[in-house]
Amino acid sequence: MEPIAAEVVPTDEGPAEGQAVQLAGEDEDLDSEDSLTFSNGVIEKIVAISMRDVPGVIGMKGGWLNRIQDVLGASDARKGVTVEVTPDSAVRVNISVLIEYGAYAPQVFEDVKRTVVKQVTGMTGLEVAGVNLRIEDVLTPEEYAASKSEESRQDAVAEATEEDGR
Repeated sequence: MEPIAAEVVPTDEGPAEGQAVQLAGEDEDLDSEDSLTFSNGVIEKIVAISMRDVPGVIGMKGGWLNRIQDVLGASDARKGVTVEVTPDSAVRVNISVLIEYGAYAPQVFEDVKRTVVKQVTGMTGLEVAGVNLRIEDVLTPEEYAASKSEESRQDAVAEATEEDGR
């Protein structure tokens, strides 16, 4: 599948405000009212969901906003992913992950790149200019499960506290 040219357009619609990527049709010389625009949040979500299938990646690591959302009980499917639009309207993807203890990090990186390009290009037609992977932590499956259990417990406490306050 051939990547499609795109242009950056400002948007305040969709899951993420700010820039969005708009596809330029193949027949640009025709005066057409048609356009296809992707919010950065859509691309971030595609990438985050695709990380579930990458061997060695056991979780995503978000920034301070994701930590606040987690505390408030508002999980974000885009956690650990940001997208930048390059001057030539391709996308550069930044990903922060947790990998499984024993996984070979260079292979995880290659698998992440292949998966991101396949999913983003396959679903949007956009060219991926680059993938930057940051490994935030190495965890055993047991450590990861324990951290998820703790998060679930904290969510339950926050939910109960919220219900008591009503």
